[in-house]
Amino acid sequence: MSYNSSRPNQTPDNVVRPPRFSVDFVDWNVDPFEDFYGYAVGKWLREQKLPEDKAVWGAFGELGEYNMELLHHLVEEAAVDAGSPPGSPSRLVGDFYSSGMNVDLIERLGFKPLIGDLSRIEAVADGRELIRVVADLHMMGVPGLFSTFSRADRKNSGVYAFYIYQGGLSLPDREYYLSDKFGEVRERFREHVARVFGLAGVDLDEARRRSGVVLDIERTLARISRSRVELRDQEKNYNRVRWDTLISEYPNTHWDVYLGVSGVPRVEYVVVGQPEYLRALDDELARRPLEDWRTYLTWHLLHASAPFMHSAVVEEDFEFFHRVLLGQPKPEPRWKRVTKLTDELMGEALGQLYVQRHFPREARERVGVLIEDIKAVLRDRIANSSWMGEETKRRALVKLDRLIYKIGHPERFRDYSSVTIMREDFLGNIRRLNAFERQRQYRRVGKAVDRGEWMMSPPTVNAYYSPTSNEIVLPAGILQPPFFDVEMDDAVNYGGIGSVIGHELTHGFDDQGRRFDAEGNLTDWWTPEDEERFRQRAQMVVEVYSSLEALPQAYVNGQLTLGENIADLGGVRIAYDALQRRLAAEPQKRRLIDGLTPEQRFFISYAQIWRQVIREQELKRRLTVDPHSPGKFRGTIPVVTHPDFPKVFNNGKLSQQADPSNKDISVW
Repeated sequence: MSYNSSRPNQTPDNVVRPPRFSVDFVDWNVDPFEDFYGYAVGKWLREQKLPEDKAVWGAFGELGEYNMELLHHLVEEAAVDAGSPPGSPSRLVGDFYSSGMNVDLIERLGFKPLIGDLSRIEAVADGRELIRVVADLHMMGVPGLFSTFSRADRKNSGVYAFYIYQGGLSLPDREYYLSDKFGEVRERFREHVARVFGLAGVDLDEARRRSGVVLDIERTLARISRSRVELRDQEKNYNRVRWDTLISEYPNTHWDVYLGVSGVPRVEYVVVGQPEYLRALDDELARRPLEDWRTYLTWHLLHASAPFMHSAVVEEDFEFFHRVLLGQPKPEPRWKRVTKLTDELMGEALGQLYVQRHFPREARERVGVLIEDIKAVLRDRIANSSWMGEETKRRALVKLDRLIYKIGHPERFRDYSSVTIMREDFLGNIRRLNAFERQRQYRRVGKAVDRGEWMMSPPTVNAYYSPTSNEIVLPAGILQPPFFDVEMDDAVNYGGIGSVIGHELTHGFDDQGRRFDAEGNLTDWWTPEDEERFRQRAQMVVEVYSSLEALPQAYVNGQLTLGENIADLGGVRIAYDALQRRLAAEPQKRRLIDGLTPEQRFFISYAQIWRQVIREQELKRRLTVDPHSPGKFRGTIPVVTHPDFPKVFNNGKLSQQADPSNKDISVW
């Protein structure tokens, strides 16, 4: 991989850069102690119009849209570059993008690409053949019944394990099937399923009957599924089952067939996330008529394929899954959808082109220094903690010292050259790329973990912490304004990317991350006394966030969002302290800019990365499924509960949005 630092950030002339930190977003008429979010981003909120092809819009979306424009130029260039060698990233990306933009061919084909699979499902005559079809559907990217994947073994993190989890639902969460508040959505879903069957040639009465079968099966699967809060318990969702026991315990699921068709190497054990789900599903497979399961699989084939089919199906899919569920008025232009899909399926091929053109080496070096600054602060906060015992501190510090970080992109990009990509076979390309990823995951079961692997593509505007690798990862996509800006003062960057780095570091010690040791193994390394003190502090976080009303009578789920809230609170504390150290070391940087102190710019910068407008339906969905709090609260609570907030804004009172008892709710 070569870099050309003399040509960094080669933005095409017609691509508008996203907004960076700006005091023009501040509403100076708002008292920061009454409404800090309204103060820091109030003018932006007032002037912002949510794009019709978006369900949510803000700093992440603005930068994501900018990156999408850059990627669009790359895929367009690749599509017309006839000289790229076969199997090269440029050739693969260009051919895939061309296949997705070949609208005339896709319209002419209609349902023809699905005929063979639909016929195969219809011909299923027994349970073993049913599971054989499920395995093949999973391989091509069609979900159903349950979910399988390979990841590092949580209790032996140097080896890949095979995981089996609950799954099989079309709607965002089990609550959409079980809660009275989603009754209208369920009815609209049933109508949507019937219309999709109708588009596939099923007569009206039969289509309605089939939609009832699908909803009934999925409501049953929802009832036997764990809630999202229950799924956060790492220990309870890790259950080793011996290979032979899996096959004998669940005879109607025919795991010997599934594992054989999928090509999973025989290992001593697999990891079952929710054993009671597999037991109940096994009973359902025996109880329900085979015809119902054929209907269910047919629906999932149609549903998974819908976004990539001819316009009538694409429009029907958008009408329910975007307009009804998210409140989004219009679909994104086709080029955006196909570019986004290219990133999802061939992220490291497209990412290789992206970093060659748009990611300079200097950004990597500067962010590395920032990480070390923030890591040093967290080290001192742990070492000086008043509530942790010495042994727990010692182990926590060992874990922090062994934490590694990755910046920008992988050292070695994934090779997709074995995948056949044809310009005249959009759906086939999607299936072959899905199969490539499945086979890659399945074949590695029982083998040593690849420590160089990334879980996000380089253009992604996000970051993550991996507990089994004990690493934080910052893709190139997020290392741009407003998160990281080489032209801005330290206060803005520490409030932006610094708080993101602090957030990810804190994940290593949140209610889930703290259960993993320095080697990334799920094990209990806390003393009982320290664990209890952690729980008490975490409970304060739960209580404060659970009191936040996002919509009338719709509150944040403090248990579901606990880990992210701990990370938000810790991230701001750590980044703020790192800024104070930087200012102490370089006192010439302590000056007013735009009439604001560094501390004020830090807090405003932090709030501005969480500026957000969101449609009501999408907010309802996120309150149900998202482990993150809404942007308004992410940009507010870590600031107004910070002990320096009153003095930074020259007032002794705390905002009403802070913890009512004025307690320090930050765990770290």
